[in-house]
Amino acid sequence: MSATAADSTATTAAPPAGDFASLSPRTGEELARYPVHDGEHVRSAVRAAAEAAQWWGGLGFDERRRRLAAWKKVLVAQLDRVARVVADETGKPMDDARLEVVLAIDHLDWASANAKKVLGKRSVSPGLLMANQAATVAYRPLGVVGVIGPWNYPVFTPMGSIAYALAAGNTVVFKPSELTPGVGHEIARTLAEAVPEVGRYPLFTVVTGLGPTGAELCRAPGIGKIAFTGSAATGRRVMAACAENLVPVLMECGGKDPLIVDADADLDAAADAAVWGGMSNAGQTCVGVERVYVVESVAGRFLEKVRTAASRLQVGTAAQEGDLGPMTMPSQTEIVRRHVTDALEKGGRAIVGGADSVPAQGGAISPVVIADVPEDSVAVTEETFGPLVVVNRVPDVDEAVRRANATGYGLGATVFSARRGERIAEQLRCGMVSINGVISFAGIPSLPFGGVGESGFGRIHGADGLREFTRAQSVARQRFPIPLVVTSFRRTARTMQALTGIVKARHGR
Repeated sequence: MSATAADSTATTAAPPAGDFASLSPRTGEELARYPVHDGEHVRSAVRAAAEAAQWWGGLGFDERRRRLAAWKKVLVAQLDRVARVVADETGKPMDDARLEVVLAIDHLDWASANAKKVLGKRSVSPGLLMANQAATVAYRPLGVVGVIGPWNYPVFTPMGSIAYALAAGNTVVFKPSELTPGVGHEIARTLAEAVPEVGRYPLFTVVTGLGPTGAELCRAPGIGKIAFTGSAATGRRVMAACAENLVPVLMECGGKDPLIVDADADLDAAADAAVWGGMSNAGQTCVGVERVYVVESVAGRFLEKVRTAASRLQVGTAAQEGDLGPMTMPSQTEIVRRHVTDALEKGGRAIVGGADSVPAQGGAISPVVIADVPEDSVAVTEETFGPLVVVNRVPDVDEAVRRANATGYGLGATVFSARRGERIAEQLRCGMVSINGVISFAGIPSLPFGGVGESGFGRIHGADGLREFTRAQSVARQRFPIPLVVTSFRRTARTMQALTGIVKARHGR
């Protein structure tokens, strides 16, 4: 669930004072100050992490699992403390912050419990021609993984890389968003409480700063991989920096995720999913619902249910939490305003809210639902990353699928259909689909999470997420010699005739 449209991970210039403030989105007050780490500090952190990786990788799966299980217990015991920091730095309601930490704990548990089964050495068939060989494959850690995290889900999203990288035997250097540095330090603090050896072996190091700090992490000698979450535009700059040293990258980028409502859908559930998927976390969810395509025959009833549900939502204030918090990044407000204005100017109908829902400068945005928006509106073509949902009618599901696929994005999608959910899902160009639910895939640790196209590449979560932070190592061991020696200058013409005869007999039928 990535911070995308307005992330500033690699774009903001460093302040002259050498540190920066973490501010409350609710009140604007300063929460704490953090250093802007320069290149030498980042390189030193990577060097220390590389030394620690020798110890951590050498422990083996069982010992790593024991220590990660201890970390899980600390996170459970201190769930509210960690969630409080999340809520303070992002502005999201406390229960939303708790949910984020709960999901991160579940993923940590799955990664540590399944790493040995997924990554441990296993035998594979050598085939007929190489029957005298014993063949095995194992997945070895990369060493040091650099993680550049987002601000919208500052625990859950980076833990999809951090937990899986640690379980695979790597150490991690984490650069949190400059909007949520305190969350990064909370993650580090809880791990240090759980694993006493962290004082000697820095398994997890936090470096703070703005864009240049992230760039230094990409270029640091010794980095085995960078896992980035943010916009496609910033992702391209991260990839360019990593290319200097041929550092592989995992890209979690943005989305413009559709929700398709079939004629036989449960409209109450679909409307609830559209409102939650589009408005929770103030719409700042890369796999949130931004576009809805509803079959014409049920569109009127569906829109009325959406209107009712969205109109009930309360926006929080500095003094009291609501269903929605403020925008974490104030500059994102201008993007939301531009999208709302364009949708209305091009003929869209405001069902809930409108241009007046978006404040002039930062703060909280009231829910906005606009129907019948032309497909060339930026509210349909660009990621909004705010509490705006566009609902468009379509004649049938085939047209809904065509429109859903008609963007460069391909992250997640949602389908509501009583009979055709699986068939519709198979036609969607995206990495994940929820059927008769919303964002369900993100909460299932065994399912890989990631996108295609402008939404990035690579996967976190699941077995694919564990393998993402390893290198496959194949080993072939000769068990006994065979008379047909072909990989030697001692081979004869008769040997090659016998070999080709075997191949023709086996594969030429």
